[in-house]
Amino acid sequence: MSLTLYVDAARFRANQHRVLALAPEVVPVAKGNGYGLGNARLATEAASLGVDTLAVGTYAELGEVSEHFPGSLLVLTPWRSFEAPQAPNPRVIHTVGRLEDLQGLLGRDPEARFVLERMTSMLRHGFSARGLREAGEWLDANPAGTFEGVAFHLPMTGASHLSEVQRLMTDAVAAGLPATTIWVSHLTDAELASLGRSWPDYTIRPRIGTSLWLGDRDAFTVKASVLDSHEVDRGDIFGYRGRSAPKSGTILIVSGGTAHGIGLEAPTGANTMKARASAIARGGMDAAGFVRSPYSIGGKQRLFAEPPHMQASMLFVPAGSPVPAVGEEIDVRVRYTATSFDRVEIG
Repeated sequence: MSLTLYVDAARFRANQHRVLALAPEVVPVAKGNGYGLGNARLATEAASLGVDTLAVGTYAELGEVSEHFPGSLLVLTPWRSFEAPQAPNPRVIHTVGRLEDLQGLLGRDPEARFVLERMTSMLRHGFSARGLREAGEWLDANPAGTFEGVAFHLPMTGASHLSEVQRLMTDAVAAGLPATTIWVSHLTDAELASLGRSWPDYTIRPRIGTSLWLGDRDAFTVKASVLDSHEVDRGDIFGYRGRSAPKSGTILIVSGGTAHGIGLEAPTGANTMKARASAIARGGMDAAGFVRSPYSIGGKQRLFAEPPHMQASMLFVPAGSPVPAVGEEIDVRVRYTATSFDRVEIG
């Protein structure tokens, strides 16, 4: 019995080819939990697309994908002497965002491949405009390695990023850097097309994860197995914490718990009144001991009977509602990037 992700292969791959048609220079991203599908599986999918480069989030993820993807491997997390592997790897393209790291990388591996990341309004990693010029000057005086281009990691939301990208492109030109490849994240199809028209001498390489792998959400279905079922009357005691049933109904034991990411929620921006109101409502339910679960039965989202266990969850189904039999599967709504599945079935 397991928490299972079912994938419609035809729709899943049709979406990949749609993205590839719009952005032929795409660099697929496989990081974290592999968007719920696993990094090794995504590496295999990327190889079947015929792309030449795959991006991973960290150096630790290289081992998951290197045997499944034959091309270049771009590491998105900037190089640091205390994080990067000691052994040189000609397939790896490093990301560098500080002059001291550029010097450290090329001191360790004079033939290293690298991109220089320009700081964006994200304020996460990267060179300032002045720092990028200093890196260009240092490379002129100390030629080494293979410079693969400049990287921009942009915010995911907000207005068009084109005006910011135009400024960043100007900084890259002013730095006197020789490469004509720009690696970008989080631009729309329209923004990518506009950028390409504005800078025809540059190759624009969009690094894409979510829209490539999860762009067609109807291609995915998540199901949990019903493991056990127990009728209860009002006041009956159940669960780890000795809670009492609020009324007659059924305690349903289903697969999926905290080890899968069930019941764990990453913070959101909550940048709208509706989102904030929803958060307040959820908090009120939690305080009262009634927390809506991601599990649905008969099209209705059911409540957790108590907080999820490590590998299973307890749901409360009130009397008079349909109760699935042991062995049946019920629908689960999850955030794919925060969920670990027992099985992924593509067919």
